[in-house]
Amino acid sequence: MADEQSFDYIVVGSGATGCTMANRLTANPNIRVLLLEAGDVDTDPRIAEPGNLVQLWGSDLDWKLQTEAQSGMNGRQILINQGKVIGGSTALHAMMWVRGNRRNYDEWEARGAEGWGFDALLPYFKKSENYEGGASEYHGAGGPLSIRDCPDPASRSEAFMVAATELGYDGPYWDTNGERQENGAGLIQFTITEDGRRASASEAYLEPIRDRANLTIRQRALVGRVVFDGQRAVGVEYEHEGQLQRARAEREVIVSAGAFLSPKLLMLSGIGPADQLRSHGIEPIVDLPGVGQNLQDHLQLPVVFRLKEEQPNPYILTGNVLFVNTRLDRPDAPPDLQLNYTPAVPAPLAPVLNLPVPAMIFLPILVQPDSIGEVRLRSANPQDLPVVNPNYLQQEADVQTFVQAVKLIREMVGTQALGGLAAEELVPGSEGDLEGYIRAATSTLWHPAGTCKLGTDDQAVVDPQLRVRGVEGLRVADASVMPRVPSGNTQAGCYMIGEKAADMILNGLS
Repeated sequence: MADEQSFDYIVVGSGATGCTMANRLTANPNIRVLLLEAGDVDTDPRIAEPGNLVQLWGSDLDWKLQTEAQSGMNGRQILINQGKVIGGSTALHAMMWVRGNRRNYDEWEARGAEGWGFDALLPYFKKSENYEGGASEYHGAGGPLSIRDCPDPASRSEAFMVAATELGYDGPYWDTNGERQENGAGLIQFTITEDGRRASASEAYLEPIRDRANLTIRQRALVGRVVFDGQRAVGVEYEHEGQLQRARAEREVIVSAGAFLSPKLLMLSGIGPADQLRSHGIEPIVDLPGVGQNLQDHLQLPVVFRLKEEQPNPYILTGNVLFVNTRLDRPDAPPDLQLNYTPAVPAPLAPVLNLPVPAMIFLPILVQPDSIGEVRLRSANPQDLPVVNPNYLQQEADVQTFVQAVKLIREMVGTQALGGLAAEELVPGSEGDLEGYIRAATSTLWHPAGTCKLGTDDQAVVDPQLRVRGVEGLRVADASVMPRVPSGNTQAGCYMIGEKAADMILNGLS
């Protein structure tokens, strides 16, 4: 064991939340922070170029997590790409900036997450933003992250937005990060800089502060367990360059490793369902049955039409969006459908899709799944990835959301605005078995959440201050604390959690 170093706070994981906390905490020169990342530095030149993301999936910068066989998907196993690099998944994925719906967060608060309603969280969303349209009631300016309305002209589609208005939705150019998200068609916002580079968490939150003497960043550092003195977390044990090392946290350990690896680390450290821990030879410190439970993820389904005339290929995956609640029996619920649209095959996907004709792509996304899964330990070895079982499409309501989505898409293609552009339906095809196609073709959108749930009920893992129940000196801050996954890409929510967590910690210091 290498000599122990001491810090005030240790942050495990350098994704959106971890980088945010490292930045905000070390703004106080008297606070020493150690940021640990299992992956390597983010110097791969492919990261900066938004059109290279497909090349990064499955690379050495990816955890490459594989689900168990999914009975709702005809027994398929699904590969879930997650960033294993400084910047986490913000260095790999599609850079979309979607806060989610006001109702998502108000529902969190109604279920026990005091202080996590939309009005309380909006300032933290805005704090991250440097929105190209300037500051307003719903947008921030001067923050670390460059936020832009779809910057790729080839990906923008006024025809899609006008088609939505023909069907009675608001738009065109509805601001889905504005006063109301649902029932309006507009441009997706992105974390892309003015010079066209990816604005990852590392680029935005770490690069400007790397010279702070009170910040230590250590990559290739796999944390195996949180170290306890009785019921208090006092540090972490991690492997670095083949050597087992230990670091001491004088104040707190903050776990920000994501919805799969945060519950894994808690369980390896003796926090979780007691029977499961003992089955792997781990003596429980506290029996928390909710650790690893409540796993939710967003699913996507491609719907493709041939274009009558070839269009320029976008360099980003999509640019246009409509949020809708298809579940008429739940009229007050947040939208369950996010409908993305790309007017031609994106250049990054062209080699993968290999379509023989020019095509437009609709991408319906299930953003309020009824199907709930879990994360379990595979073994007591920190090197082993966890067992991931999302139970995709286990609930019929989730299948029906996609059925309604395809019906909506066909209505849109029948409008005057889109009808002149679209020819025949290529996928799934108007005569095909729709439910069969849904179960065969859906895949993850890489938005896992919920496995260290925030709240006050028996399944809650952290309290509204993000403190792990039953112990001291330990918090979790990342998508795993979301009680319910928001209606939209989770990146913005992860930055918000980092901003709020850092604020709670700094305001709690004497």
